[in-house]
Amino acid sequence: MLSILIPTYNYNVYPLVENLVNRAVKSDIIFEIICIDDGSKSKLNTYNKNINSLAHCTFIERQTNKGRTKTRQELAEKSQYDWLLFLDADVMPKNDAFLTQYISLISEPYNAIFGGIAYSKSSYNKNNALRYTFGINREVVDAQKRNTQPYRVTCSANFMIQKPQFLKINASILENTYGLDYVFGVKLKLQQVSLLHIDNEVYHLGIDDNVDYLNKTKKALQTLLQLYTSNQINNSEIRLIKAYNKLQFLGLQNIFGKLIGFLKKAIESHLLNSKSPNLFVFDLYRLGYFCRIKSNT
Repeated sequence: MLSILIPTYNYNVYPLVENLVNRAVKSDIIFEIICIDDGSKSKLNTYNKNINSLAHCTFIERQTNKGRTKTRQELAEKSQYDWLLFLDADVMPKNDAFLTQYISLISEPYNAIFGGIAYSKSSYNKNNALRYTFGINREVVDAQKRNTQPYRVTCSANFMIQKPQFLKINASILENTYGLDYVFGVKLKLQQVSLLHIDNEVYHLGIDDNVDYLNKTKKALQTLLQLYTSNQINNSEIRLIKAYNKLQFLGLQNIFGKLIGFLKKAIESHLLNSKSPNLFVFDLYRLGYFCRIKSNT
């Protein structure tokens, strides 16, 4: 028995839900699917309302925006089964055994199971090259490698978790802020949630264009700074924080931030216009931005 929960915002999630229903029915899985649109008031909800006509499926159109974390909390509270499968709206299962592979592990001694993410070459174009390049090189990690450091790569676009554990962890991070995935993996570790990573990927379809992704990156770093200064995260879990701590130890954090700030226009031009953005340059850009906003606190 499985509750499949999908937060969405201004996205046509009907094809994903229809795909999942067909898989579940074919495999005789007892399931429900609940989707909540987080106050987008999008015309696409005309399509999403058709979800209510599918077996065991519910679409809820919320009028106010509360953020993805609170939407996930509401989805979990409305669910009726003990295992929750969270999926982002802009994904699609990679393999035919997607649901049965998860179901087969319910009786195993794990509290949460992460399936991983994949990218199709057909999704690439120059306008989304930064997000695509980052995804291919940093997010696509096979399960064997992910299991060596299980709390470092916890992709929240595709994971199954026991309901009590999720409600407890998510309830402590309900701020309406972009980038809270940073803290989710840390909370899983602090609560000693037993994790398993498997190769059961979904394709990421809704890839942000370069400008949007750069703006979202900045918002995520602002969230990371809030978490860092309020001691909500373990410094050793996040590479950028480890790099910042080394600069701070050497007294170089302000100088580094100013240097990257001086090169800001040239770096942004590369990141926004290159067909194959250099991720080392992107790392320097993010670290420099973090140094600058930290110096202003």
